[in-house]
Amino acid sequence: MYDIVTFGEAMIRLSPPYFRRLEQTNLLEVNVGGSELNVAIGVRRLGLKSAWVSRLPLNPLGFLIRNKAREQGVDTSHIIWSKSDRAGLYFVEFGASPRASKVLYDRKNSAISRIKMGEVDWKNILKEAKLFMVSGITPALSESAKEVTKEAVKEAKKAGCKVAIDLNYRAKLWSEEEANKCMSLLMEDTDLLFTTEEDTFRVFGIRGKNYEEVAKRLDEKFGFEVVAITLRENISVWKNRWTAIAYSKGKIYRTKTYELEIVDRLGGGDSFTAGCIWGYLQKDLQKGVDYGVAFSALKHSIPGDINWTNIEEVESQVKGAGLRISR
Repeated sequence: MYDIVTFGEAMIRLSPPYFRRLEQTNLLEVNVGGSELNVAIGVRRLGLKSAWVSRLPLNPLGFLIRNKAREQGVDTSHIIWSKSDRAGLYFVEFGASPRASKVLYDRKNSAISRIKMGEVDWKNILKEAKLFMVSGITPALSESAKEVTKEAVKEAKKAGCKVAIDLNYRAKLWSEEEANKCMSLLMEDTDLLFTTEEDTFRVFGIRGKNYEEVAKRLDEKFGFEVVAITLRENISVWKNRWTAIAYSKGKIYRTKTYELEIVDRLGGGDSFTAGCIWGYLQKDLQKGVDYGVAFSALKHSIPGDINWTNIEEVESQVKGAGLRISR
C-alpha cells in the first residue's frame, strides 16, 4: 500500500559549475530531476511510502535516474523499460543579477513521451494507494502521454484515490490553448490543485485582486477540495521571499514568509507540494501549509532538484530555528 503514487518524467540535469555559460564551460555537474519524482522523494523524506511510475531507457542513463529514486526509498518497481528510446536531458545555466538563470531542454522523443495506453497496470498500482499525483508537464510531453495521464487519473478515481495535480505550465512544451483544453478536463477529477498566480492565468485565464481571490475563483470554477498557491517575490536572482496559501471550503490557510538565500531553486515548488500533501494525508491542512513552505524553503539551500532535508529539520524551521551553527 502506498501513501502516494506519482507519474511523470525525470531527466538527467547537466549544469556548468561556477556560474559559467554553457558555451563557456568544459565541465558539467550531473543531477537527476523531474517534478513528480521530486514529490515522490519529498514525501518519502517526510516519512510516507511512495511509488514513482515512469518510462525509462534500458541503458545506464535510465539506471542512473532509477537509482536516484531507489536510494531515497521510492518504489520504482512499476517503471516501464524501453530498449529503443532515450532519456530526456536538461541543462541549467545559473545566473546572477542582472543575468537570470536559464534552462535548456533536450527531451524530444524521450522514453516517456512514447508511453502507450494500457502499458501501465494502473488498477494494480493504485488499488490501495491513498493519493495519486501528476503535474501538467506530463500530458504536455506528447499525445500518448496525455492519454495515459487521463487514463491514470480515471483509474485513480475508480480506486478511491485522491487526485493531486500541480498545474506546472511549461510554454516550451505546449500552448496556453492546448494546456487549457487538456487541464480543464483533468480538473474534473482533481481534489487538490497546486499552482501559481501566473500559471493560473496562463492556463485558465483566471485573475484576482490577490492570491486569495484567485484560489476562490479556481474553487468556484472547478470545485476542488484544496487549492494551494505558492507565492514568490524575486528580490534578486539569489534572494527571494517565499510563502504559500491554501484554500479549502471557504477558509484560507496562511503561514510564515521565509527570506531565502538561494543555492538552487529548482524543485522548490515540488517540495512544497510534497509537504502540503504530507499534512493533508494527516488530515491537517494547516500543518501541510506550514511544513510544506518550511520544507520548500530548506530545499532552496540545497544543490540539485532533490530535497535532502529530514522531518526533524522541517519541524525545527516551523518552530523558528535560528542561523547559529548546530554543534
